Amino acid sequence: MDRLAVPRFSAADFRARAAHQPAMKAGEVFGDHRFNPGHPRLSRTDPLRDAAVLIPVVDHGDEASVLLTKRSEKLRAHSGQVAFPGGAIDATDPSPEFAALRETREEIGLGRDFIEVIGRMPDYVSGSGYRIAPVLGIVRPGFSLHLNPDEVDTAFEVPLSFLMDPANHRRGSRVWNDLEWMFYEMPYDGQRVWGVTAGILRTLYERLYA
Repeated sequence: MDRLAVPRFSAADFRARAAHQPAMKAGEVFGDHRFNPGHPRLSRTDPLRDAAVLIPVVDHGDEASVLLTKRSEKLRAHSGQVAFPGGAIDATDPSPEFAALRETREEIGLGRDFIEVIGRMPDYVSGSGYRIAPVLGIVRPGFSLHLNPDEVDTAFEVPLSFLMDPANHRRGSRVWNDLEWMFYEMPYDGQRVWGVTAGILRTLYERLYA
């Protein structure tokens, strides 16, 4: 497909970019360490835990959006944070794609009949010890969400054009155990998109749109 023939932030253009994303370089690893080189938090002896998330790009014609969730305030880990639908890969999951779709249905009630999986991003290693497989999907409009209140407080959409604009990628930091931890953040309409979610979005920008 000639990308010049379709709007830059449409689902069709996103599909074409995903199909032609650059190959991984030898030894290249994406994750929080890219923003925090040499940080002691990244020195670990325990194995990484495998997880998968869906990056759900909703097809709204010329202007696609990305569907995000706000995690329940009742959760013990990462409560109240903006996230992609997803979670841990179970031993019974045959693939990261299956896990991402299963978690999406469990968390927000979005069935796979509405989702076209179009590829994956390279794994993203988080400072909290997860190796995350970001699964790329295009969502057909007309769906109804049914949020699991034990896991998700709300779900909302952000224009793809906003998230893929580097002018909206701010650098932020917090102090953990007296050490500064750097991250990206992309505030939108009262929602704070930051941390791992923003890191994955920044990686998406660098690989598909930069």
